[in-house]
Amino acid sequence: RPVLLKGHERSITCVKYNYDGDLLFTASKDHTPSVWRAEDGDRLGTFNGHKGTIWDLDCDRFTERLLTASADTSAKLWNCENGECLKTYTHRGPVRGVAWSEGGHMFATISDPFVDHNAKISVFDSPRGEHPSQYPEAPRLEIDLPKDHSNKRVNPTNIDWMPLNESLMVCFDNGTIRLYDPHTGDEMEEIVAHDKKINRVRFNLEKTLFITSSADFTSKLFDVVDMKHHKTYKTDRPVNDAVLSETKDHILLGGGQEAMSVTTTSGKVGKFETRFFHLVYEEEFGTVKGHFGPINALAINPNGRSFASGAEDGYVRLHFFDKSYIDMKDPVPEEPEEGEEVDDNEEEKEAEA
Repeated sequence: RPVLLKGHERSITCVKYNYDGDLLFTASKDHTPSVWRAEDGDRLGTFNGHKGTIWDLDCDRFTERLLTASADTSAKLWNCENGECLKTYTHRGPVRGVAWSEGGHMFATISDPFVDHNAKISVFDSPRGEHPSQYPEAPRLEIDLPKDHSNKRVNPTNIDWMPLNESLMVCFDNGTIRLYDPHTGDEMEEIVAHDKKINRVRFNLEKTLFITSSADFTSKLFDVVDMKHHKTYKTDRPVNDAVLSETKDHILLGGGQEAMSVTTTSGKVGKFETRFFHLVYEEEFGTVKGHFGPINALAINPNGRSFASGAEDGYVRLHFFDKSYIDMKDPVPEEPEEGEEVDDNEEEKEAEA
């Protein structure tokens, strides 16, 4: 049975484990991010101070500082231990995403276009070892995201750092992914990954692969080094989040129909379950039901023993895998040993049996 985390009053927007996997951070549209103990689902505390929806959050490598991105046009830096707000970074538009760099010496935010202002990427310095009051308030770099070729405003959905902080990856609602240089602000590469909005991008822990989830009913696996597309996982509904398991060749997908059409359908018809796919074979082999609304966020514990899902119904469900799943091994075809001849008749007999 899953542990039901009842701490939010409105729909969940983001769930993330810390690097060690012992804490779970959740954000929702009710202005108050929360932190829970991952092993039993106890709520340890909240981070109070925002006045709008929390769209994204990110915890640093050592679970000392937490970043939150909010629709109240601010990003806040928090002390993970006591929930104290250390610094507030004001932006010109709603802040859509935040991400710590590797090493935690800087972080990036992305804000939506607002009135006359275009969408913006901002990179801030946050040197470890210094008190946050000493951090500079102005960003070290601002990258303006102008309108595209058809004079449409571009709406970013996600931001993340590539390995070794070599570039910033930004996803957009037109299905494109762009890489920007974090020192000069130049656009380095652009790929068209999906036909519709990219809802979220997640990396594996080693940052060798990343997976996208899109409103075009698919999720795609890419190589980080050459941005090459490898696998596609097809569903029959919009995919809101997808995560890679650290211990198995499995992928978890969450989604469902749009929130506004949910009230006209039952839980079964709306298909609000977490779906399990095989990473290599692209086959779906299992589902976990439970939510009464589309799943907006997923996270899998780095130890591979549990996962959390947050949905439009305002609940976070903490699922612990049973022993049969943890011990499950992927079928590997047996190869004949050297010098051993394969008897075709034997194979035919086995097939008949």
